[in-house]
Amino acid sequence: MDINFYSLGAAEEVTGSKHILEVGGSDSVPPQTFLVDCGSFQGKRAEANRKNQNIGIEADRIDAAILTHGHLDHCGIFPLLTKQGYRGNIYTTPASRDLANLIMMDSAKIQFYDAKFLRSQAAKKGEKFNWQPLYSEADAIQAASQMVGLSYNRPMPIGDGVKLEFYDAGHILGSSFAMVTVGKGTEEKRILFSGDIGRPGKPIIRNPAKDVPAPDYIILESTYGDRLHEKAKDALKQLAEIAKRCVETKGRIIIPSFAIERTQELVYYFHLLVDNGLIPELPIYVDSPMATNATTIFQVHPECYDEETRQAFIQHHKNPFGFNSLHFTSSVEDSKALNTMPGPLIIISADGMCEAGRIQHHLINSIEDPNTTILIVGYMAEGTLGRRIYRRETELRIHGEWFKRKAAVENLNAFSAHGDYAEMIAWLKSIDTSRLKRIFLVHGEPAAQSAFKKHLADNKYNDVTISRYGETYEL
Repeated sequence: MDINFYSLGAAEEVTGSKHILEVGGSDSVPPQTFLVDCGSFQGKRAEANRKNQNIGIEADRIDAAILTHGHLDHCGIFPLLTKQGYRGNIYTTPASRDLANLIMMDSAKIQFYDAKFLRSQAAKKGEKFNWQPLYSEADAIQAASQMVGLSYNRPMPIGDGVKLEFYDAGHILGSSFAMVTVGKGTEEKRILFSGDIGRPGKPIIRNPAKDVPAPDYIILESTYGDRLHEKAKDALKQLAEIAKRCVETKGRIIIPSFAIERTQELVYYFHLLVDNGLIPELPIYVDSPMATNATTIFQVHPECYDEETRQAFIQHHKNPFGFNSLHFTSSVEDSKALNTMPGPLIIISADGMCEAGRIQHHLINSIEDPNTTILIVGYMAEGTLGRRIYRRETELRIHGEWFKRKAAVENLNAFSAHGDYAEMIAWLKSIDTSRLKRIFLVHGEPAAQSAFKKHLADNKYNDVTISRYGETYEL
C-alpha cells in the first residue's frame, strides 16, 4: 500500500503546522487523505494573511483530521477549513478540544476587532481598507463541533486500515504525539507525528511519553534544534532578581505570554518564589480573557497533571493556579486601568508574540518607560513584534506608530514549553527506535533545522530529511 507524506505549513519555518498523509489510492481511486494539524502562520500581517488564506488542499479531499494540541499555530485554521466545507472528524484529546475551542473563538474575535480598528484608522487617514477576517465565531463553533475527544492510549480506527493513537507529548495540557498505524501484521507501518515535544520536569503536566510503539517514521519538530535552554533553577534566580528590581524601582514587568500553559506556569513560579520567601508579594494581573478561561479548563482536566502538581499544588490551595495577589481582568476597562496603575506590578498578557491583543496596548503605554521590564519567556517567530523586542531593537512600530524602546528586555528560555535539541535527542533515545527508517524535520527555521540535523547525526540518527513545502515523500 502506497503511503506518502508532505507538509503544507511549518516546512522550514515555525508556526502554521499543516501536514498531509496519503494512504493507498490508484489511477481510478483517490488515496485516503489525513490532515495532521491546521494551524495559523504567525508573522507580518500581510504575509500571515496570504499564507493563512491558502490552506493548500481542498476540503473535500480530506477524509479525517488530527489535532496534536491546542496552540494557535496548530489549530487556528481549522475554522477556515470547515468554512470551506470540511465536515469530517477532527480527532484530538479532550483537553486539546476544550483549549482549541477557546483559541479558535478568541482568534475569530481578535480578527473581528482588528478589522474594526484598522478600518477606523484607515478612514482617519483617507486610505482604502479591504481586509476581512479569515473566519467568524460561527466558523469556530462549527470546527469545535467536529472535534472528537480521544484520550491517551486509546487506539481508534480513522480510515480503512488506518488507526490513530495519542500519547502524552508533555508540551501543554492535552498535547499529544499522534501515532498513525497503516495496515496490519508484517505490512504494518507506524508514522509518529510529534506535534510539539515538551520538556521533562515541567510543572503541572507530565513528561513526554516514552511508551510509544516503535515507529517506522517520525515527523519531528525542530523549533529549538540549535539551542539549549537555561536550567530552571538558574531561571528562577533570574526571575527573582527581575522581580526585586521591579519592587525597588516601583516599576512594572510586562510579560507577553501564550494564554495556555505559559501563563499558568508563570503564576506557579511566582507563587513558588513568594512561598519560599525569595521575593515579596507582587500584584500579578493576568490580562487576557482567554488565559482566564484557559485556567478554568486546566482545573477540569486533572487527568493531565503530574503527581507533583497533585500533591504540592492542588491539595495545598483551593485555587490551584492562584494566590492572594493574583488578579484576572474581566473587561476592557479593567485592562485600560492597568496602564495608569502605580507599580510595582506584573502584567501577563496575550498574544505571546505581541502580534495582536491587549499586550500591544500595554507595550504602547510602557515601552518608553525605563522602569519597565519586558520579559520574554517563549519563542518569538521571525517577522513578529515579539522577535524585534527579543532582538532589543530600539525603535518599534506598534499600531502604525513608532516608539523608542527605553524599557529593559530580559529573556528566559528556561520556561519554554518546547524541548531543546538535547532534550529531544534524549527523548528519541528513550523510545524504541529499532524500526526507525527516517526522521522528517518540520516546525523549525532553516538554521535551527540544519544544526539539529547535525546533532542528530552525531547521535547516530543519520537518515534525516528536512521537509520542504509541498514536496512529497514516499514512506
